[in-house]
Amino acid sequence: MAKGCISDSEARQYHETGYVLAKSFFDTEEVQLLRRAAKEDRALDEHSFSRKDGEGGNVRLSLWNHPGDTLYGMVARCESIVDSATKLLNDEVYHYHSKMIMKDARVGGAWTWHQDYGYWYQNGVLSPNLTSAFIAIDPATKENGCMQVIPHSHSLGRIEHVLTGEQAGADIERVHEILKRFPLVHVEMEPGDALFFHSNLLHRSDQNKSENPRWSMICCYNAKSNDPYKESHHPRYTPLDKVPDAAIRQAGLKRFGADESSWMSPTSDESASVLAAKE
Repeated sequence: MAKGCISDSEARQYHETGYVLAKSFFDTEEVQLLRRAAKEDRALDEHSFSRKDGEGGNVRLSLWNHPGDTLYGMVARCESIVDSATKLLNDEVYHYHSKMIMKDARVGGAWTWHQDYGYWYQNGVLSPNLTSAFIAIDPATKENGCMQVIPHSHSLGRIEHVLTGEQAGADIERVHEILKRFPLVHVEMEPGDALFFHSNLLHRSDQNKSENPRWSMICCYNAKSNDPYKESHHPRYTPLDKVPDAAIRQAGLKRFGADESSWMSPTSDESASVLAAKE
C-alpha cells in the first residue's frame, strides 16, 4: 500500500532544494494497476494531444481537471499523496489538474526548461505555493528521457517564459547563467517512485530515443489560500474528497467513462495562448 505522508526530513529537503524523491511511494500492485489502466485506456489515448518540442520531436499527453472516481482519481485523492501535498504547502490543498505524460519509445519528445508557475501565473494564481507529484509508471532513466532538475532554482523566483516550438520555456539565456552556479540533476526513478517538486523549480527532459517507454502521471495541487483571483481553464478552489489509500486497489482498473472527466486540449490552454501573444 502507498507508504503514507512524507516525513519531516523529506519536507525539509523539499523546501531547501525544491524537490524530494519519495522512493516506492506506491507499491508494486498499485503501480501495476496504474500502468495497465493507462496503457489500455482508449479514452486516455483518444483525448491525448501533442506539442512540438522545438527539437524535431513531439510530446504526447492527456490532461484533465477533476480527479473523479477512476483509478487515476483514487491515486490523486489518496491520503498518502494528499497529506504529503498538504504538509508541503502548509494549507488545505485542492486538485489543480492531473496529466499523463506518454513518452513513447523512440518517438517521445523533450520538454524544454520551464517552471510550472511560469504557466500558472497567467491563470490568476498569485503565489507559487503549488506542488506537483510526478509518479513513475515506467522506469525513468537518462536513456529514455528522465526528468532533469536544477536544485535550489525554486528560490530564484518566477522567470519569464517564451515559446519554444509549441511549449512555453524559461528564458534560455537566464537558464544558462543559472546552470553556471547551480548543479543539474537527472532524477532516475523506478515505477512507483514519486517526485514532489515546487512550482518554481526549473526542470526539463530529453527526447526518448531508447527502446523503452517512459510514461508518468503528474498530479498538481494548489493551496486553498492561493485560490486564483480569476477564472481560467484550470479550476479555482474545489474541496477535495480525500480517500483511504486502499481505494486505489478497490478502484481496480476503473478508467475514464464518457462523462467522468474534464478533458483539456491545446486550444483551451489560455496560459500558452497568452505567452504566444507575447511573441
